[in-house]
Amino acid sequence: MDGTQRQSSLAKELLKKAEEFGADLAGLASVARLKNGPSERLFPKMKDHARDHFAEQITTGLPHGAVKWEPEEKTVLVFAVSHPEDKPEMDWWCGEVNPPGNKLLAQISRKLKEYIEEHYPHIRVYPKPYHVEKGGIYLKDAAVEAGLGCIGRNNLLITPEFGAKVRLRAIALSEELPSFGPLEFDPCRDCAKPCTAACPREAFSEVIYTEAETGLRCLPGREGDYYRKRCAMEMEENEKTAPLELVFEYSDEPMPVIRYCRACEFYCGYQGSREPGNPRE
Repeated sequence: MDGTQRQSSLAKELLKKAEEFGADLAGLASVARLKNGPSERLFPKMKDHARDHFAEQITTGLPHGAVKWEPEEKTVLVFAVSHPEDKPEMDWWCGEVNPPGNKLLAQISRKLKEYIEEHYPHIRVYPKPYHVEKGGIYLKDAAVEAGLGCIGRNNLLITPEFGAKVRLRAIALSEELPSFGPLEFDPCRDCAKPCTAACPREAFSEVIYTEAETGLRCLPGREGDYYRKRCAMEMEENEKTAPLELVFEYSDEPMPVIRYCRACEFYCGYQGSREPGNPRE
């Protein structure tokens, strides 16, 4: 078996393991193609980014919005879990307790790291936290490059299997593995855009970024009309108005239960081709 065949075999093995460990989707992306990707290049041009609360959480020592890549990182393995509408609790924050969906993603990441380190000790593994400010990557960019889906009009990743209702995480590897590349998939092309009309903050109400202004063709919401600040305002309101509830699994005392807005997911015109929990054919 030559080097190319070994890489291809290893890639298939790791993607299969990701699904065995609980991922519904998984793919591979080249770090070289992700470096200085569309989101990172756009970030300095975004309105109000310097004043958002994430700027206070930077631990990388880099400018706000910049990705910290380790020199050895060659490939990103990005994976997704389905987050169906009938399981909203996957994303609920009960006080400071990590949501079940986040725990599942962290568990998959940990199991992949342990498996790779045991069976391929020459490969360095770098689990990526969710936030770029804390050493993470732009997960949607990585997922597109890994062939998991496309960025929709709602500025979310749209997957063929589950539509917009997925949650993402990634690990980086020191091994060069074959990258999947973007899919020929675009459910938004002829869609009436119910997702953008459903936004309670009208985050898609006006074009605020253009190719002429930014020098980029990949714009927020595709047409440059997604305003991150308005979305953040809704999330902040969700936090302020979170009701106090008894969640005996975590505490005997009432705690705030934060249910973040998912209107742009639920009103997406493309719902996916696969039922959650069903394996790939």
